[in-house]
Amino acid sequence: MVFNLNKEKIAGYLIFIGVAQFFIFMMISESLYPGYSISKNYISDLGVGSTSYIFNTSIIFMGILLIISAFLLEGKVLKLFLILSGIGAAGVGFFPEGSPYHLHTIMSLIVFLFASLSSYATFKYKSYKNILWPIMGTIGLVSLILYILNIYGPFNYGGMERLIVYPNLIWSLGFSGYLMKVK
Repeated sequence: MVFNLNKEKIAGYLIFIGVAQFFIFMMISESLYPGYSISKNYISDLGVGSTSYIFNTSIIFMGILLIISAFLLEGKVLKLFLILSGIGAAGVGFFPEGSPYHLHTIMSLIVFLFASLSSYATFKYKSYKNILWPIMGTIGLVSLILYILNIYGPFNYGGMERLIVYPNLIWSLGFSGYLMKVK
């Protein structure tokens, strides 16, 4: 069996592996964290305490794979946004909650913002799915703005944070699937 792997296909595999494993290990961490509530805990709470090793390793690994994948893709804007997303994700793991100089908050903002913006830079790829990717990124951006303004609605801060993160994980899995299918 011969595999035809070009740079885009490899990037798709890397993005998929990074995002999927993070999503899975985040859920595992949530289930292991004593008394954890998805509406009343930050996602980053998983990066301290008994689940810190699982969560921080997973998000750092995702960040590294996003950075590597960026160098395999075309488009300067997409590369830049994916690199910044990867730096932010890895930074969240390297600088967990309570790190000095607000490094954790800065890294969180970087990954939240540039993961959402990355969805817009995928328009280069001709597919009906590329219309859905920016919609997911827009949900992430609007949720980020509401989150910054402390407008959580019925979701509480943990739920609102997930409205930033989950749409970005979803669009990136869709995008990675598209890339893995590229000839």
